[in-house]
Amino acid sequence: MKAIITVLGKDTVGILAKVSSACAERNLNVLEVTQSVLQDMFAMIMLVEFEKETAPSFEELNKDFDALGQQIGTKIHIMHEDIFNSMHKI
Repeated sequence: MKAIITVLGKDTVGILAKVSSACAERNLNVLEVTQSVLQDMFAMIMLVEFEKETAPSFEELNKDFDALGQQIGTKIHIMHEDIFNSMHKI
């Protein structure tokens, strides 16, 4: 299964490292990353892949990434690829 992770917030050192580490700890394999710094704002989108059997549930992932976002001063959101694709179909 795949998911999209978005990260938005004030740019600080280590955001990518902390989010990537959180992914690895939860058995989420990072397939692609794009990031930008717009003045002092950080924006990142990650495409991750995982096995349903070895990764936490989406509910747990949302709670974990919400907590990490609060800790590092960002907003982190994870969305299943199917929902993301459905939202963007005409």
